[in-house]
Amino acid sequence: MTSPAPTTPDARARIDLRRYAWLSIVVAILTIVLKTSAWAMTDSVGLLSDAAESTVNLVAAVVALIALTVAARPATERFLYGRAKAEYFSAALEGLMIFVAAAVIMVTAVERFINPRPLENLGVGLLIVVIASLLNGGVALVLLRVGRTHNSITLRADGKHLMTDVVTSAGILLGVGLVALTGWERLDAVVAFAVGVNIIITGIGLLRESLSGLLDKALPDEDHEIITEVLRRRTDATLTFHGLQTREAGQQKFMNVHVLVPDEWTVKQGHDYIEGLEDELRGCLPDLTVLTHLEPISDPASYEDIPAQHVPIHGDDHDPTRPPEESP
Repeated sequence: MTSPAPTTPDARARIDLRRYAWLSIVVAILTIVLKTSAWAMTDSVGLLSDAAESTVNLVAAVVALIALTVAARPATERFLYGRAKAEYFSAALEGLMIFVAAAVIMVTAVERFINPRPLENLGVGLLIVVIASLLNGGVALVLLRVGRTHNSITLRADGKHLMTDVVTSAGILLGVGLVALTGWERLDAVVAFAVGVNIIITGIGLLRESLSGLLDKALPDEDHEIITEVLRRRTDATLTFHGLQTREAGQQKFMNVHVLVPDEWTVKQGHDYIEGLEDELRGCLPDLTVLTHLEPISDPASYEDIPAQHVPIHGDDHDPTRPPEESP
């Protein structure tokens, strides 16, 4: 027996997330203006690399807005489970754009190391970058918090990218400041190159997270613990569970499990029990879609269709291929 067709989470929650993408777009435009001004004043390749990364931030924020808009659309006859995975494409594209920005920064840094130039107006230029970094840092914290709360990989990716930008700016401020103190102009290029390497590391992390989501990654361990705790509490000598599998798609969470009930139960009894089980599970994990398969507990065939890879529900002393024994 299967539960009714899956439904997507409250669409309003996902539509509301678009306001944070707009916030990211506005801040990206402001920081581009500020950092470009700082670069024009100082002629620092480090500040130029910082401005280039902010341009990538703007493109990423626009892509995030598009992804959140697509993910918020309701299910249709063609997309029966909705379009929540659109968020993973956004995160993957953002990771790729980070690589492009890093390549531009590193090439520019090498050229400037070979042909160093004196820096000018460092005081005002660095002050402008500090202001831009504070803006980015504040928005990054907001995006990371909201992304974790609503399980949005798009906002988490954008937040991580902005936080990387803050770290980048801090490194560049340090490098340019040391140039002013030491007079070694090539240090500006060295710092810019190091920033490019750091950006690549961030991009690899974003790509890994987005690709694992596209490949139906299982739910986090803390979600598994919540689910298995409910199933263990409902297990006794006459009723048990096995074959638990989970996956996530953007903000949506899915699980399927085999429910083994007394042989003499009617279809109505089994259906009523599953309805209560699903309500309890969704009460613990609101965005969870529950798929169940009802089987008679004493039928040997019920133990022959357990998936090769599944989440353990009971302790090590429990054999999922056999019915539970009566307690003494």
